[in-house]
Amino acid sequence: MTLDGKTAIVTGAGRGLGRAEALELARLGARVVVNDFGQPGRDGSGEASAAPAEQVVAEIRAEGGQAVAHVGDVADHEQARGLIRLAVDTYGSLDILVNNAGILRDRMIFSMTEDEWDSVIRVHLKGHFNTTHFAAAHWRERSKAAGGPVYGRIVNTSSEAFLAGSAGQPNYAAAKGGIVGLTTSTALALAKYGVTANAICPRARTRMTEDVFAGAGLGGPEDGGLDALAPEHVSPLVGYLAAPAAAKVNGQVFVVHGGMVALLERPRVVAKFDTAKEVFSHEELDELLTPYFADRPRSETFAAAEVLGLRKG
Repeated sequence: MTLDGKTAIVTGAGRGLGRAEALELARLGARVVVNDFGQPGRDGSGEASAAPAEQVVAEIRAEGGQAVAHVGDVADHEQARGLIRLAVDTYGSLDILVNNAGILRDRMIFSMTEDEWDSVIRVHLKGHFNTTHFAAAHWRERSKAAGGPVYGRIVNTSSEAFLAGSAGQPNYAAAKGGIVGLTTSTALALAKYGVTANAICPRARTRMTEDVFAGAGLGGPEDGGLDALAPEHVSPLVGYLAAPAAAKVNGQVFVVHGGMVALLERPRVVAKFDTAKEVFSHEELDELLTPYFADRPRSETFAAAEVLGLRKG
């Protein structure tokens, strides 16, 4: 499980999940480039404080690790290019990319504004694409120079929202579903270069999700123990997927939270209908499909709401 000598990038790592993931990779020996869009602010006394990414870098260095901060927007193509270049220029290579950066702009589909749609798709989906694009180009060139596979790991952050069809998050669910498509495509495209790509659907109580999980009965510290929705339940899986041990884990999607990891199965064909003629007519489709759906529960759609009930034990 050691990541000694490896270089990792974690996006959106100034707080929450990304911070826990950056600290975990550093504990495993990786040199970490901590990315976050957050700018310097003010502390409780009104004094100037460091940017969130710089604060996490300080934590890693205080524990004896190596880290450098990148304050930038991964949804900006050129800033994403600069992030990959920073890792390579600072540490000589890039081995691990953890895409975590994201925002929420929750609204029902009939109330959502164009900006609320665009901003979430931009940060989540385009942000994942941008960093993956430049990292993939780096690994492809390294593989060509080496004449064979190199070491590369991508861990993308999807969400149960895309699986369950979260009604109040059409932008977020669409972006997270797109990230799974991006992940599986990337996994197939980069396998020959030695690179794996996997997606996680984490459930964690962070600043971004505190309203989502408030009063939902989905955890909380019990008997002084670790919150069932603490990011620290997620970061070990990220560390594993980034490690040599996970070399044969590729193109997979995991749900992870509260001491539990669930591997999702790909969609299966549940029914198939053939025309008795050359081309379907409306009448024939009516004869085949209408009776089939007449007895099918309305709740039984492509959405897999049952994943929301997954628990440890």
